[in-house]
Amino acid sequence: MRLSILVLASGIVPLALAHPLEKRENTLPPVNSATDESVLQLALYLEHLEQSLYTGGFNNFTDAEYEAAGFPPGFRENVGVIADHETTHAATIEAILKNAGYSPVPPCLYSFPYTDPVSFVDLANMITSVGIGAYLGGASLLTDDPILETAAAAILTVEARHDAYLRAGVGGSPFPTAFDTALTATFAYNLAQMFIVHCPQQLPITVLPKLKLAAPAPQPHLQPPTPAGTALTFNFDPSTFFVKVDPAAPLYIAFINSVTNTTFVKTTSCGTGCANVPLPEGLGNVAFAVLTTFGGGLTEQQLTEFGTLAGPAEVVIS
Repeated sequence: MRLSILVLASGIVPLALAHPLEKRENTLPPVNSATDESVLQLALYLEHLEQSLYTGGFNNFTDAEYEAAGFPPGFRENVGVIADHETTHAATIEAILKNAGYSPVPPCLYSFPYTDPVSFVDLANMITSVGIGAYLGGASLLTDDPILETAAAAILTVEARHDAYLRAGVGGSPFPTAFDTALTATFAYNLAQMFIVHCPQQLPITVLPKLKLAAPAPQPHLQPPTPAGTALTFNFDPSTFFVKVDPAAPLYIAFINSVTNTTFVKTTSCGTGCANVPLPEGLGNVAFAVLTTFGGGLTEQQLTEFGTLAGPAEVVIS
């Protein structure tokens, strides 16, 4: 039987529950700056997304359907546990924001393009990778308060366990690389937009022109890994660029991967709004691709601030 994790209405959240035989101070982490609030609001925005995703993955398929797709007994039950975790994460962040006098961002209406247990888990890996990247990218922005930093880190480690479990269940490596990839708030927010139908309240983050990975499609079961040199095709709409670009100007795809690895590769045009590029060497897990006129020398933060024409798009590698 799946056990639901409940958040107490009194405002005491799971991070601070005291043992019944001990007397402890239950203190919610402070929110000391507007930056702290923006990091938490984005985290909540993504937690709502993941909660809806995993609830659907539990409700929309039976145990028999998961097992027929090759997953071990009990896999669906654990998808339900993950959904409960995401609900608890969201409730915890909401309590922190409310305690500091902020209004938490509400859930949106979502649409997820999965049709069976395998495509659900493959999609969940992609979305959870975005959540992990957002927590990593936001960690350095938090005010130096150990309680808030610990709260964020405690959620991040559980998100990573979720992803490892899903990857192992679908036949991929639970730990494909030595490092995960941090994302700026703008890039994480834009990656979430492809699953949003409607939001009662959006965040004050710039929505960039879209970049779509048209080919190849991600491998089912994350296997085999996409080899270096594989031709990737990206689509975009030049009329949506924020700056005017000479049609004859060279374009590049910047692949953001791992800790400091951003690789720039020159594209070959395949028509208006179409670019081909080979997957470069040395990438693993997932990479985040943006279209740019710069051939190198920019950090992810600089790409976010001024260097991106369109994107990001998520590229599943292994």
